[in-house]
Amino acid sequence: MFDDPFVFFALVIAIVALIFARKAMNQVAELRQRLEAIQAAPAAAAAPMPPPLTPFEAFEQTLPPASTAAAPTPPPIVPDVESVAPAASSATSEQAAGGATPPPPPPLPQPDRGFEETIGTRWVVWIGGLTLALGGFFMVRYSIEAGLLGPGVRTMLGGLFALALLLAGEWTRRKESISTIEALPIANIPAILTAAGTAVAFATVYAAYALYGFLVPATAFILLGLVALGTLAAALLHGPALAGLGVVGAFVTPVLVSSGKPDFWALYIYLAIVTAAAFGLARVRLWRWLAATTIVFALLWTFPCLQCGPSMVGPHAFHVLAGFILAALLVVCGFMFGPPADEGLVEPISSGSLAAYLLGATLIVLNSFHADTAMIVFGLLVAGSLLVAWRSDAAAGAVGAAAALAFIVFAEWAIRANPDMLVLPGGPLQGIGPSATDGSVSLHLISAAIFAAGFGVAGFLAQGRSTGPIIPVIWSASAVFTPLALLVALYARIAHLDRSIPFAILAVLLAAAYAAATEILSKRDDRPGLQASIALFATGTLAALALALTFALEKGWLTIALALMSAGTAWISTQRPIAFLRTLAAILAGIVVLRIGYEPRIAGEAVGTTPIFNWLLWGYGIPAASFWAGSILLRRGGDDAPLRTVEAAAILFTVLLAFMEIRHAVNNGDVYRQSAGLTEVALQVCVALAMAIGLERLRIRTGSVIHNAGAILLTAFAGLAAVFGLMLLENPILWSIDVGGVVINLLLLGYALPAVLALLLSHAVAGRRPTGYANTIAAGALILALAYVTFEIRRIYHGPVTAHGPTTGAEQYTYSIAYLAFGVVLLGIGILFNSQRARLASAVVIALTILKAFLIDMSTLTGVYRALSFMCLGLVLVAIGWLYQRILFRRQAASPPPAPAASSGS
Repeated sequence: MFDDPFVFFALVIAIVALIFARKAMNQVAELRQRLEAIQAAPAAAAAPMPPPLTPFEAFEQTLPPASTAAAPTPPPIVPDVESVAPAASSATSEQAAGGATPPPPPPLPQPDRGFEETIGTRWVVWIGGLTLALGGFFMVRYSIEAGLLGPGVRTMLGGLFALALLLAGEWTRRKESISTIEALPIANIPAILTAAGTAVAFATVYAAYALYGFLVPATAFILLGLVALGTLAAALLHGPALAGLGVVGAFVTPVLVSSGKPDFWALYIYLAIVTAAAFGLARVRLWRWLAATTIVFALLWTFPCLQCGPSMVGPHAFHVLAGFILAALLVVCGFMFGPPADEGLVEPISSGSLAAYLLGATLIVLNSFHADTAMIVFGLLVAGSLLVAWRSDAAAGAVGAAAALAFIVFAEWAIRANPDMLVLPGGPLQGIGPSATDGSVSLHLISAAIFAAGFGVAGFLAQGRSTGPIIPVIWSASAVFTPLALLVALYARIAHLDRSIPFAILAVLLAAAYAAATEILSKRDDRPGLQASIALFATGTLAALALALTFALEKGWLTIALALMSAGTAWISTQRPIAFLRTLAAILAGIVVLRIGYEPRIAGEAVGTTPIFNWLLWGYGIPAASFWAGSILLRRGGDDAPLRTVEAAAILFTVLLAFMEIRHAVNNGDVYRQSAGLTEVALQVCVALAMAIGLERLRIRTGSVIHNAGAILLTAFAGLAAVFGLMLLENPILWSIDVGGVVINLLLLGYALPAVLALLLSHAVAGRRPTGYANTIAAGALILALAYVTFEIRRIYHGPVTAHGPTTGAEQYTYSIAYLAFGVVLLGIGILFNSQRARLASAVVIALTILKAFLIDMSTLTGVYRALSFMCLGLVLVAIGWLYQRILFRRQAASPPPAPAASSGS
């Protein structure tokens, strides 16, 4: 990428300088905050105490700047005697009168540095350090271009220059420590000289290896590692910026030095040494960022080597095991040599360090196809996580991570042995299938039993040991989740999701254990987090019973069991009002929704062909009833996100029950049929409209946004299905569709009944939704009614298949008479019930009849049909005018105006 290596080195130095500049700006902000705190010291005496800090943060704030560790405190300023005398006499008199010594006044704040001082004391130093490094590179570059120096001399001079910079940095640090000059906390010269020296040392060793070939890979690797470790050691004296440079260089060194035959044992032993040095430095100086950076780099070094196959499990396992032990010893707060911990609180770095190495062990297990060595190391790390978290609350977050990763390991093991569980329409997923090197069943059974017992027993015994509320909840959640999840994974692997009485017995025993734990904890005195733990164990009891039902019965019962478990959890939330239980009920409802996405038939091929009374009725009906019951129970605790989730699941399963039963009945049990007919679309439109009417009534009582949205969505679906299905794709006039008998036929189902339901829906929303919404639904009802009249007349003249044959004059005349009669009926309804909407619908129908008379009848009808058409139309129009004049408007005119109210004085 860079033709000139020194351009690359210059760029590296520029990046390092940018890092130093960023650190400088952060320290400037910190000094400004300290100065403001000193100025506000009197006011802060009466202020409330700040919140407690984590051990890392507390120690960082109490540490002196890195460069001033050995610098003495400057001598105090001696004030003038004349100015001190009055104050001293006053203080003496006050002491004699009150008998107490007044507190000393706070120190005077130092004035802000001006622009000139900032440039002269800070930026010049930084620019000088960068110039030194670049100057050395440019001098070597000039010597190369001029041909003055050979490769060996260049390399030697680079090493000498690096050594000179390091010695200069140490000399200036010692000079500052014995002088009376206070070291600058931001731009100290020793740290900059040392950083420049380490950068030049890195560049020199790498050039000797990569550019000139003076060093073999092993030697270059060792030298670069020593430079990195030396940089970390120097950071103890020179501050965090140098530590960042050292840890980056240490972990990048294996990338810079490559070999055709990599030695993973040497690599991971080197990384263990680097990790130990970085963790040790982070522990001594309590640099949270250094510990986190080291963990990230160590985890990243797990990924490139995973493709080497199961034969290289040993060194990879050593890498994560060594890192886990070092993190437990040096990073975890309150455990062994780690920083002090706050009791009852989860510390992110402590928990995250253990979880990171657990993730690395999980990746090794998955990539090695569950090799025995990888499984054993993973088990050791899980056990270690439980042990460390038992001793230190700061690492309790690793317990949850261990539970989740254990389930991932066993779930992947189960899926590999049952690739049919991931079969899609295009075939099984690539790479899924049993492997000859897959781990043994016996080892996984033993491991699962140990994990289940360990998490379960530890989670129960951990109750009451912590003063914080979150710690017992983490333990109890892991105790409930892990045994259930592992039981499901083993059931999928061994029983292949078929009926299994032994697994059902195990589930019942697990339910009994959770029930006993619930009963025991319920009798204890209340402590932080106890109620949540009781609720979790009670939920585990329901879950285990649901699994027992699933294992003992057919596959489709899993959906039913989970739905019943959601309703049971909602009921428990009414007995013990814990917010987590409401969320758990919603989560279970979501799992059931995802389950039907995987297999909409619930029971697969065993769904049966009997209409209505088949597996769809139980697989969708029971969950729908459970979710409706759960929503009623959850509504007692208020309207929140879990309630809305369960309400949405209830509406979804009710709609799917109706639609799937319709599809099953119409297609002789084949719910995967690619096409739909007029019967199916008509039934779906009718069902959607009926459910929309029900939800409109329900939302008035509940005020639920989910019921409101469900009614709107069902109405929109019915409208779209009517337009594109009934009017276009399944229109019996456009396509050859057999509609059946003369009166009792598909037209009655597909157009007359939807028109009536749409009219009822418009009446249900009238006055409760915008006028345009109700009028649109009423217009849809009118269109469907006109379509039914038209199609029914067509059926009378053309038979069951209405798409063929010419339209005769008698047929056209019948259309006109039927439209007129329909309009008159609507007008009569409007006058009888004083409905303006019905009268407007009548006007629309009659207007369409008039247009038909002049545009179609005049040109297509002949003889008596044309005369009768216009005569009837004229008579009807005259009759309509008479009705409006004599009945409607006379009635309105006869209605007397309201009498004025009588005055109070009459």
